[in-house]
Amino acid sequence: MVHLFRSTRVVVASTCAVAVAAGAGLSPASAGEPRAGGSAGPAAKPDLLPGEGFHWKRAVERRRVARQRAIRQARSRRRARVAVPAALQSIAQCESGANPKRVSGDGTYRGKYQFSRETWAAMGGKGDPARAPEAEQDKRAIALYNTSGPGQWPVCSQ
Repeated sequence: MVHLFRSTRVVVASTCAVAVAAGAGLSPASAGEPRAGGSAGPAAKPDLLPGEGFHWKRAVERRRVARQRAIRQARSRRRARVAVPAALQSIAQCESGANPKRVSGDGTYRGKYQFSRETWAAMGGKGDPARAPEAEQDKRAIALYNTSGPGQWPVCSQ
């Protein structure tokens, strides 16, 4: 006999207890009985000792976090790629080897187009340019190129 309680953990535990009791030759009526010190009734957790069954919360939380991470990654992959003009492609290659995570030796210039933090913020970027997705760096570089021209990259725009 499976007892329905408020928690699905208890239903599963009761079901397992019935299966174990049946395999051991016990009557199903005694399988759902609480362990020593437990109390009967819907509020009781008959098949759990103190401290048992609480690890499932961590597992559920880990699965939830992993699912959210997978959704964010899928969304970022689906974002449309930005069409980068050839002039900016050559600037990116010259500035950072087209590496969106590149940081200059002294830390002043960051990302694929070696933005300073001030220029990045002026173009609407938030946070660290080197940590921004490549598509966002491309978008900000296109905006800068359209606003100020190639002079923002004096060495690599030649």
